[in-house]
Amino acid sequence: MSGTTDPTPPAVAAHLASIRCAQHGLKDEWLSLFADNATLHDPVGPSPHDPEGQGFHGRAELVRFWDTMIAGGDLVIVSHRQISSGPMDCACVVTATNRSADLRSYVEMIVTYRVNASGKIIQLNAYWDQDALIARSQRPPP
Repeated sequence: MSGTTDPTPPAVAAHLASIRCAQHGLKDEWLSLFADNATLHDPVGPSPHDPEGQGFHGRAELVRFWDTMIAGGDLVIVSHRQISSGPMDCACVVTATNRSADLRSYVEMIVTYRVNASGKIIQLNAYWDQDALIARSQRPPP
């Protein structure tokens, strides 16, 4: 139909694109979703890969996050629900499964996104329980 626009709010579109890129190993495309000064907290608060809980700020740290958290496994992310709060913000109910050579994990998350006027992610916050992730993780059989 001519003259129609995509009704998907920009924050939800960024969320869905981020999932697609992460699942398909599209590092450069994933990085292009973020503004140069973006901040990512995944998870929010201290974690083994972010002991101070300061998050990842800017392009170089987003690359480090990708290389540490996304690149090493077979990631499957399911977005069960996206709740927009205007076009530039959303909260999403997500599950993620990751299988690497030595570990299988499953986690439930709430992930929030804020985008700028160009639709680039400026803030991503993932809320998930590290203890629950560890409890659900399994070593594959030899």
